[in-house]
Amino acid sequence: MTAKEIIRVIIVDDHAIVRSGLANFLKAFDDLALVGETASGAEAVQLCEALQPDVVMMDLVMPDMDGVEATRAIHTHYPELPILILSSFGDEEMVREALQAGATGYLLKNASIHDMARAIRAAHAGQPTLSPEATQALIRAHTRESDQIVELKERELEVLKLLAKGLTNPQIAEKLSLSVSTIKFYVSSILEKLHVDTRTEAAAWAIQHNIIGRD
Repeated sequence: MTAKEIIRVIIVDDHAIVRSGLANFLKAFDDLALVGETASGAEAVQLCEALQPDVVMMDLVMPDMDGVEATRAIHTHYPELPILILSSFGDEEMVREALQAGATGYLLKNASIHDMARAIRAAHAGQPTLSPEATQALIRAHTRESDQIVELKERELEVLKLLAKGLTNPQIAEKLSLSVSTIKFYVSSILEKLHVDTRTEAAAWAIQHNIIGRD
């Protein structure tokens, strides 16, 4: 990201005091800018069309349309738009539902402003970000659901390592000198073998099993 590039952010939260706090936090960073805010999940979908932000910061618990529904609606219409969940809750069900709806990352509201800034930048770059609590929630879920040995081929492990580091399919393809369609095949195979639905869940599995750190 160049020094002059500004990441345009929309805040979606039904509590005015939270929106105000997040707006002030964004002002502390020269590369982040608030372009819109709303208390409504339904209105958030409209704002994405009108304002075309770079990143959406989304609360989960809202009265008219909750964050999962809003995330799913936005992701359906704008699949490339990163959505960063910022919630007070980090239980397994909420984390998984948000990620399966299309969220790029998941942070708790007690995260530091620097962690939030890093998460926004990572989301803008297409890299998944999970709070430690969200990561542990996914790990607990997968530990319960499947104790079977997962056998990944050597090439699948290579793809998983790069996926877990936040690389996109084209970036992985370039690094491994393979076609994008081949990488898509490997990613689908990895998700199926790990019994997960999203790349972020696969990244959490890789962290749990220390895949990234292996040479």
